[in-house]
Amino acid sequence: MKVIVTGRNLVITEAIRDQVEKKLSKFDKYFRSDVEAHATFSTQKNNHIVEVTIPLKSGSFFRAEGTTEDMYQSIDDAIDKIAKQMKKHKTKIEKKFHGHESIKFEAIPDLEDKADEAAIVKTKRFAIKPMHPEEAVLQMDLLGHDFFVFLNGETEEVNVVYKRKDGDFGLIEPYL
Repeated sequence: MKVIVTGRNLVITEAIRDQVEKKLSKFDKYFRSDVEAHATFSTQKNNHIVEVTIPLKSGSFFRAEGTTEDMYQSIDDAIDKIAKQMKKHKTKIEKKFHGHESIKFEAIPDLEDKADEAAIVKTKRFAIKPMHPEEAVLQMDLLGHDFFVFLNGETEEVNVVYKRKDGDFGLIEPYL
């Protein structure tokens, strides 16, 4: 597995680079050699944030974030979350993605609330691949999000799947 390490407004030392590469190397046995893992480091006040994304060519990916006051602990937290995602969805992933290869990077849209005034403070763009609603539910579950935007492979329209309060899932199919 190739590891791409980047820092947002912060210089990445060799010790940090070596640590994240060492921790991610334990996943080498699960992925082909051309898979890339992206590790992004940033700081916010006294917290060190580590985001790890392992994208697959199929359009699916594993993503985790660790936020603590210690950079090395943040790395451990993010790696542990990736491992839990892999264990949780092992059989589903084996069935769905057996025989697929490596990489495609997609970002996840984040929304932030303001109590008094709603303002868009961040915009993310990501490529959407055609998939079935069941596959979108799997992807949403892998990411740990409450909703997922995708291109429906059957209707070729943009749809949204979301988790309902009763534990089931919903599908939004917009029309003009």
